[in-house]
Amino acid sequence: MRIFGYSTKKVTEEDENGESQEKRIARFPVLSVFDVAQTDLVDGAADPSIVDDLTGADGHGVVDALSAYLDGEGWTVEHQDLSGGRNGYSDPEGQRVVIGNHLSPEHTAKTMIHETAHVLMGHVDDLAGYAERRGLMETEAESVAYVVAGLVGFDTSAYSVGYVAGWAEADVELIRGTAARVLATAHQIAAILDPEDEDTDEADAA
Repeated sequence: MRIFGYSTKKVTEEDENGESQEKRIARFPVLSVFDVAQTDLVDGAADPSIVDDLTGADGHGVVDALSAYLDGEGWTVEHQDLSGGRNGYSDPEGQRVVIGNHLSPEHTAKTMIHETAHVLMGHVDDLAGYAERRGLMETEAESVAYVVAGLVGFDTSAYSVGYVAGWAEADVELIRGTAARVLATAHQIAAILDPEDEDTDEADAA
C-alpha cells in the first residue's frame, strides 16, 4: 500500500541581514508499506495479542477509594472465586462489582478501574446493547484502566495492550473513536482517586 509519510530536512538559508540560519522543512514522502495482516512477527518479538497477568504487590490505594465511591453510588464491591478465566464483572441487576480472589494486588487495582469504567460509561445499563458492542465497550474500559493506572503510578501494558488489541481486532478507527470518552472517564476516575489534585487543577483553571 502507498501512504504519505513524514520527515524533516535541515536546510541553511540567509536571513534579511545576510546571516546563515538553519531551518527544518517538513516533507511528506510517499512510502510503501504492508498491512499488518500481511506480516509475521520477527523471531524473538513479543506477540502484542498476548496478555500477562500483573504481579505487583502494591494496590496503590485504588480498591478502597473506588469501593467507597461505588458504595456511595449504591453499588457494592465483592471479592469471590471466579471461574472461566474471568477476573471481574459488573452486575447491574444486583448493583455489584465482583473482583476475582486470585488476582495480585496490582491486577486487582487494574480490574477495579476497568469495572468502574464500565459503570461510569453506562456499559452495563443495557446488557443487550453491551452484547452487541462488547468489543467497543471492553476496549474503552481497558483503555481507561491503562490511562488511570499510569496516572496512579503503575504500568498495565503487559496485560492491557494485548487485551485491547484482542477486543478491538486491530481496528484503528474504533480505538480512535473511543479516545474522547476514554479520556473523560479516566479524568473522572483520577479525580475520585486523588480529589485534592483535582481541586488544585480546578483552582489553577480558575
